[in-house]
Amino acid sequence: MTTQTEAELALAVLLIEILNLEDIEANEIEPEEPLFGEGLGLDSIDALEIALEIAQQYNIEMKAEDEGTKQAFATLRSLSAFVEQHKS
Repeated sequence: MTTQTEAELALAVLLIEILNLEDIEANEIEPEEPLFGEGLGLDSIDALEIALEIAQQYNIEMKAEDEGTKQAFATLRSLSAFVEQHKS
């Protein structure tokens, strides 16, 4: 298992809370595992909930049509990097 950074763990905790994921602990989310499809199995509704929460928590707007946003949702690590890069 790849070790999560502090920022990745904080984001994983947020994901667990907003998506009500009951079968997994935040520290069990692999940073490089896909968030959608065969990874955590998230869907487009989950992506919307995540984007809304990131907007509230970090004041970062995630636009669906932006290629950077699509890439950010690939893994916990990429999402965390996106948030860190865009935090004000």
